[in-house]
Amino acid sequence: MFSIDLRSRTPLYAQLVDSVKDAVLQGRLEPDSQLPSVRELAARLAINPNTIQKAFRQLEKEGYLYSVPGRGNFVASLHPRDLELEREKVVLELERVLDAAAKRGLPLETVLELARKTYDRKAGEE
Repeated sequence: MFSIDLRSRTPLYAQLVDSVKDAVLQGRLEPDSQLPSVRELAARLAINPNTIQKAFRQLEKEGYLYSVPGRGNFVASLHPRDLELEREKVVLELERVLDAAAKRGLPLETVLELARKTYDRKAGEE
């Protein structure tokens, strides 16, 4: 359900935040569906429960989750405008990266090949 790379330099909680966001934005997690408990997810991913809790707090703060005391964490309903804002963030990030690639002389063919490989790999993970 969620992917974590223990060898990555990205903090584990940030990886989990990104993984949950991706699942929500791609519709793999339906609004109001319950997430596994902190302890259950910590056991599944073999990481500290405090790390899971930190990620859940961040996701709640950003509006992706809501918690019900004594019941757990649930996927929030995102407004279509929220989804559009997320896409706009991705476009801006892509523009920034492509600008840097062009400034450093990376050939367009190399950039396109890398984009295609990365996109295909990520699409295949789902």
